[in-house]
Amino acid sequence: MSNDRRKEVVRHLTDEELDRLLSEADDPKVVRRLVFIKNLYKGDTLKQAADRVGKSEGTATRWARRWNEGGLGQLTPNFGDGRPPKLGEDEQEQLLKILRDGQPWKPQEIQHILNEEFDVEYHPDYLSSFLRDLGLSYSIPRTRRPSRPDDAEDILDERLDQALAEDQGEEPHNKEEGDEDGGWTVDDDVCTDGGTVVGFFDASHPQPWDNSHRMWYVDDPHIDRPLVRIDEPAVGFYALNGQSVVSFPEDQTKERICECLEGIREQNPGKRILLVLDNLFSHTCEHTRKRAHQLGIDLVFLPVGSPDLNPIEQVWKQLKWELSPLIVESAEEFRTLLSDVFEQLTNRVSFAKNWVAEFLNLQKLS
Repeated sequence: MSNDRRKEVVRHLTDEELDRLLSEADDPKVVRRLVFIKNLYKGDTLKQAADRVGKSEGTATRWARRWNEGGLGQLTPNFGDGRPPKLGEDEQEQLLKILRDGQPWKPQEIQHILNEEFDVEYHPDYLSSFLRDLGLSYSIPRTRRPSRPDDAEDILDERLDQALAEDQGEEPHNKEEGDEDGGWTVDDDVCTDGGTVVGFFDASHPQPWDNSHRMWYVDDPHIDRPLVRIDEPAVGFYALNGQSVVSFPEDQTKERICECLEGIREQNPGKRILLVLDNLFSHTCEHTRKRAHQLGIDLVFLPVGSPDLNPIEQVWKQLKWELSPLIVESAEEFRTLLSDVFEQLTNRVSFAKNWVAEFLNLQKLS
């Protein structure tokens, strides 16, 4: 809009009536709008009138249109009844476009946009409900990995369908093109006809200390006791409908990973095991895939760069939070505590509730 453009303004009120309303008004929002109209009466351009009251030219255009269409009633809608003006469907779509283009946003920034672009204000308590109704989420932003495909959820959904299909063909599920032919037979002592256990597999490195927790001190905050450090990883199996397992191998080589799989099989006898895990080489290599098949374990690999699709990540997060303020005497004591907390947490299916709703057909587990 040109800076010297003048807006034709309908004179619903005389100058005297406008001045009287200004003298009686005690709401700053009403005063600002009336001053804006008075400046248009005096010949200001839209931009000049907007600048004088500290508003954008877009807001000025809406104020002038409302005034021309309905006078004071349209210019000051709902003021005085305690209810915030609502956005219509078109304005909600416009707001969503603005928010999508510049996300993420702080609540104060959205309040400013609502005020400047739409001339409305919401109480902070109501704003949260309003934004959730629009489909927004209020959460800690997660860094998106460049390697993650745009259709990661669809890829995982397809892989799970293939793994759960009753007719899996002649080839073992874990076998890939180019693998050797020998060794792809289930061990004689492994039974898999009692249904399917679904679980999530991952390694983490919890430590029995953390400096992000506040603690009580008599003098200056410090720790004199030596801090225990755990060098080996904790490898966990979070089972939805079976026995969860945590172990502490020396490393994450394929041999040690296979030992962890043997421990999972031992704790979950008589059923086929469906294991969701990431693409670490020691997980995807032929040695591990073949041993998993021998144990009656079918591996479902997550799409690259998609650790958020593995619910055990939430288990590790909660476990670290509960264990990190502890100061223990030995690594062995910490492993015992970790095992106890892991067992308690993995008894809760809630960590995987959304995952189950999105990806799992429970009827295929019988």
